[in-house]
Amino acid sequence: MAKLLLVNGPNLNLLGVREPDTYGTDSLDDVVDLVRSTAARWDMGVDAVQSNHEGVLIDAIHAARGTCAAIVINPGAFTHTSVALRDALTGVALPVAEVHISNIHRREPFRHHSFVSDVAELVIVGAGLRGYAYAVEGIARHVQQC
Repeated sequence: MAKLLLVNGPNLNLLGVREPDTYGTDSLDDVVDLVRSTAARWDMGVDAVQSNHEGVLIDAIHAARGTCAAIVINPGAFTHTSVALRDALTGVALPVAEVHISNIHRREPFRHHSFVSDVAELVIVGAGLRGYAYAVEGIARHVQQC
């Protein structure tokens, strides 16, 4: 069975309590459950990691090389700051789907730029938690076509 790596960056552990008007009231556990159930429909398993520490996320991405078929990532604030995270994604040469719960292009100007988008096969923004399911479906379709 092929596997996806689900990566969630800083502050996503606070889903459900942090800024519910922006991010909703569902928890990170709800996100992981949604990703797992969506991936199962594509006969894919899921390894999930969340950290507020950039190096932990980079290590998880490196470990996915050779064990996972693709990566679904919500880099959180690292979206706008981390060349290192981008380099890890390009270094493992796996297809990437980038997800953002809110529409980053309707928020503060510093959130409009992503260091991940140009290395991603697809980018889903502003679809709420449902965006994770869209990302899994899109990246699974891409993996099956390759």
